[in-house]
Amino acid sequence: MTLLLNIDVPDVETGVRFYTTAFDLQVGRRFGADFVELLGWPATVYLLAKQAGTIGAAGDTRRYSRHWTPVHADIVVNDVDAAVVRAIGAGAKLEAPAKDAAYGRIAMLADPFGHGFCLLQFNEQGYDALLAG
Repeated sequence: MTLLLNIDVPDVETGVRFYTTAFDLQVGRRFGADFVELLGWPATVYLLAKQAGTIGAAGDTRRYSRHWTPVHADIVVNDVDAAVVRAIGAGAKLEAPAKDAAYGRIAMLADPFGHGFCLLQFNEQGYDALLAG
């Protein structure tokens, strides 16, 4: 099995600039002007141009203000504080500054299109620290 991440964006080139700048992803293939493959994570990312106001899954209307979804990306980095600075510089919005947790450090952000994500820096124990009680 393979996991692919598909991210709807209202403008593919803005999405390419954000994800390549914030996370050092590289453009793989372009499938026309509205569909781009990004490489560099364990899962391939596909940016799909979908205009705000169009109908998405389950008949919902797409909107690109900050929205909530039960699925989001946790992006594991070596230095969460530096990654926050880089992501904000690329256009992310900081929602919760980096803070220490039993498993490392975590910060919560949103990309320029309203998709939430976390930057996560594990310590030596990682999530196993949560099992220690």
